[in-house]
Amino acid sequence: MIREALTAACGETREGRPADAIGGAGGDSGAGGDSGAGGWIVPAVVALPGSTEEAAAVMRVAAEHELAVVVCGAGGRLGWGGGRVGWGVPATRCDLLIDMSRMGAVAEHSSGDLVARVQAGARMGDVAAVLAEAGQEIALDVPDGATVGGVVASGLAGPRRLRYGTPRDLLIGITIVRADGTVARSGGKVVKNVAGYDLGKLLAGSAGTLALITEATFRLHPLPAARAYVTAEYVAAGVACDAVATAANSPLVASAVELSRPEPDGPLRVGVLLEGSADGVAARATRMAALLGAAEISASPPSWWPGPPEAGDGETLVQVSFWVSALPRVLDAIDAAARDSGLSPAIAGSAGAGVLYLRLGEGENITRFINVLRSALAGERGAVVVLAAPTTVREALAGEGGMAGTVPALALMRAVKDQFDPGHRMAPGRFPEVM
Repeated sequence: MIREALTAACGETREGRPADAIGGAGGDSGAGGDSGAGGWIVPAVVALPGSTEEAAAVMRVAAEHELAVVVCGAGGRLGWGGGRVGWGVPATRCDLLIDMSRMGAVAEHSSGDLVARVQAGARMGDVAAVLAEAGQEIALDVPDGATVGGVVASGLAGPRRLRYGTPRDLLIGITIVRADGTVARSGGKVVKNVAGYDLGKLLAGSAGTLALITEATFRLHPLPAARAYVTAEYVAAGVACDAVATAANSPLVASAVELSRPEPDGPLRVGVLLEGSADGVAARATRMAALLGAAEISASPPSWWPGPPEAGDGETLVQVSFWVSALPRVLDAIDAAARDSGLSPAIAGSAGAGVLYLRLGEGENITRFINVLRSALAGERGAVVVLAAPTTVREALAGEGGMAGTVPALALMRAVKDQFDPGHRMAPGRFPEVM
């Protein structure tokens, strides 16, 4: 009966299959989902809405039958459940998986206003191709296969976050469907016409725990005519930190300032991206190379240039956020935690924007490493968040501050969750220590 009601709501449904599994949580499969070995949950039904109206109808059916809902874009963050290495904390129940693949259009592109309204299931690479015809872009360094809704919901951003910000900074409007099927819109189609409660900033990074995103409106930027990458390598961490601070604060206007150190005792590599007109970029690159000292200039990124963070099989991925002025102390704290735990983290990330990612291989002391690092950075107002980890690490962290550690706004976050999803049916258990 539920499947028939969902089909009537959106026109296309199918049974859940192993590829749709939300895994590693060991939770209750709920009303119809099958829970297999290791807590893998196969949703009973997958619904594929083709519009905001159909998505709202699907959510009303889910509310009527009290179904637990998980939203799927490209599936890359079903590893918040579905991969060998789980992103975040997996949902503990999934009765209905909402697949957004039928909502993949660029609904509106106002090139004169530098604004585009895009459906949530659109692939970023496809959107980029459409916008490039007008010489414009959504200035986010994300995988081509990622969906608009997934990028917003996960807050995914790459190196150019230093200049352009994260998805929440580029959003000027959003359309969502709440847990009860109510459609809500925020913002406008013109940058100067953004009024009302900013749902976009609230939903950015919410990981599908508050509502279903169906459309997003972005502020666009012109495609740069030229790019130059200025890179340098340093043995001394202090010199590398000075180079990062110099580049990030320079009037030469860097789009990205990245840092990479694959091994604890290895050299630190600093890379700076400059964008603009061909003549302007060439001149700025020469001046930036002089500032960094013994630097190289290239039109292509170096082989080590970081992209969006990923975790391989068995790895733990940790995000460290901090004030840029604290970078030397952050690196010292990472090294101290590594010595204490006997681990060798690889470091890469947007040091100029105050974000680093640590990749940790398999080991018995990962929880200890994280706890030591959190303690060391507590006075720096930094945050140490585990983005991805094998099930064993997630379970060990459950009793040690969880994946997110201390959350200062926990009471407020719970209040928001209660308001948007009072039945806690949207990705239940995804962030148990928060939601």
